[in-house]
Amino acid sequence: MKICDVMTDGIISIGLKEPVSAAARLLKSKNIGALPVCDENGKLRGILTDRDIVTRCVASGFDPIETKVEDIMSRGVVFASPFDELEHAVRVMSRDQIRRLPIMDRGRLVGMVSLCDMARNCNCDMEAAEALAEISSNLKRK
Repeated sequence: MKICDVMTDGIISIGLKEPVSAAARLLKSKNIGALPVCDENGKLRGILTDRDIVTRCVASGFDPIETKVEDIMSRGVVFASPFDELEHAVRVMSRDQIRRLPIMDRGRLVGMVSLCDMARNCNCDMEAAEALAEISSNLKRK
């Protein structure tokens, strides 16, 4: 099975210079847990999660209205192609302990695949199921 068979397309992203408060409102209104962060040319620069907002902004005492998305986003984003096998996404997500993986095609963000997408849409073999479980176990901390 290919990643494109299970990914979510029509992805909502946010700009680097947007205030964290705008990102939080967007996450809430769309009922999502992460936003890809793109520059003015549409290039993927990071990911902002609800956890990033809590731990890197609010709990650190920063003002979400004054703090910019680029100041607290997760950088060094890994991604996959929509035409990669789903097992590739499982390996990447397990290796990097991530729950959401941006999907890029020819330098353009075309989708996201999440643990939930995989659980709903694939008949994972035992190795893949164990890898998915490991992602959620918080055994490795960065």
